[in-house]
Amino acid sequence: MAGAHPSETEQLLLLTAWRLEGDAYGLAIRDELKKRTGRRIAVGAIYSTMVRLEKKGWVRSHLSDPTPVRGGKAKRFFRITEEGMRTLEKARATMDTLWDGLAAPSPTREEA
Repeated sequence: MAGAHPSETEQLLLLTAWRLEGDAYGLAIRDELKKRTGRRIAVGAIYSTMVRLEKKGWVRSHLSDPTPVRGGKAKRFFRITEEGMRTLEKARATMDTLWDGLAAPSPTREEA
């Protein structure tokens, strides 16, 4: 089935949402991802990917109450679903199977 395997970006965002538990919203996801991986993903790309993940049933979202700090705007929070967790666990198992038995690469003469 198309879309049954999460892309690398989808996996990164799912794992970050899982790690943040109920506090996963655009800026928090971006900051946690940058802190842990050094990768920068634009907030707009995060939201468009999270909406796609929600359509797949891998996350759920809700809007917070409006806050004065944000000029009366609400935040959209994301939470990974059980199906999202199972999807990540399958993706990890697939990668573990592919890595199993491979030796670490030897340093080349340039690296030594």
